[in-house]
Amino acid sequence: MSLFRLDASIRIEGSTSRALGDIVEGEWGAAHPDAVITRRHIGTEPLPATVWADAVAASMTPESERTSNQLAAVDLARTLTDELTTADALLFAVPLYNFGVSQHFKSYVDLVLTDPRMAPGATPATAGKPAVLVTVQGGNYSAGTPKEGWDHATAWMRRILEDVWQLDLDVVTREFTLVGVNPALDQFTELADELKRLAEDQATHHGRGLAQLQRAI
Repeated sequence: MSLFRLDASIRIEGSTSRALGDIVEGEWGAAHPDAVITRRHIGTEPLPATVWADAVAASMTPESERTSNQLAAVDLARTLTDELTTADALLFAVPLYNFGVSQHFKSYVDLVLTDPRMAPGATPATAGKPAVLVTVQGGNYSAGTPKEGWDHATAWMRRILEDVWQLDLDVVTREFTLVGVNPALDQFTELADELKRLAEDQATHHGRGLAQLQRAI
């Protein structure tokens, strides 16, 4: 039994995506106390900025003619993909940054997609694996709010994880994480507290579900 966990927050202390990820992991770990957990922190230990371009160039270059950077990029893509394919369950904790997907997670996805096992158009090596995506938003972009439609990350992440990587995905979302930080949002304190409780309950539920799905594999 094994879990792969990826965190994309640029923060360690005070990260709400990490906190919710900890709940999911805790529920999974309670069901599998002796299992292996592999972690990758791409927010605090980001992938090199040029590695995707090197991997793409390598795919169009005979192996004997690849540069050292291209060889390293291919090796890193293989390592990242191995982490996904060898785990029995997957957990992604990715915050919304500036209304869009974290650049660290985008770079990660781009590089993984260069591995032949995950290439678009083929059945990915991750197909059918159980997974949870945790995402958090400083504001609130749900239907009827002034910034409805400003979340340009969640739909993209779902398309990658559900449709491209074909994961059996559950999603945990927490809104209004900047309430208590940004004074302009103080009027939403009560709502934010309720959304926090709901997200934590959702993380608990999906963490237990992740553990149960893994048992069925």
